[in-house]
This record gives sequence, structure tokens and C-alpha cells, in this order.
Amino acid sequence: MPMYMVERYLPRITSDQLVAAAARAKSTTAQMTQEGTPIRYLRSIFVPGEEKCFCIFDGPSAEAVKQANERAEIPFERVVEALHISADDV
Repeated sequence: MPMYMVERYLPRITSDQLVAAAARAKSTTAQMTQEGTPIRYLRSIFVPGEEKCFCIFDGPSAEAVKQANERAEIPFERVVEALHISADDV
């Protein structure tokens, strides 16, 4: 399944708000999977100095990932396909 990165600008977000947003992403994607759209929220990386957050999802399309974020009411700037390369892969 393709992987997608969601880029967010989250000024003045607290760590509690960030955790709550991640929980909404996880529960929303679980619900969408039960409804027939296989999608998973995997992780987030927040860069405090830039107030940016990068979230990783597995999903069938960028449109499905956008829909998940809209349903979870988490703002985003863009959704792009991404590749994951870990230290174990090289």
C-alpha cells in the first residue's frame, strides 16, 4: 500500500493537543478501514522551531488520506506520496 506524508502548520499547538490530534487520526482511519477504505495513521514528527508537523499514513490514495484528515478535523497544507527508507534497509 502506498505511503503518504501529510504536512501541517500548527502554530502554538500544545503537546496535549498534538497527542489528541494523533488519537483522532488513529481512530478516524480505523473507522474508515471498517467502512471499507483501508488506511492507517502510522506516526507524526513535530518540529517545534518551525511549528510544522509531518504525519505518515498508509492508504490507497492521496484523496483517501485527505478525507481522513478532514474527517478527523486536523488542518493540513498538503498530502504527498512518500517513500520510507530505514537504517535497516541500507
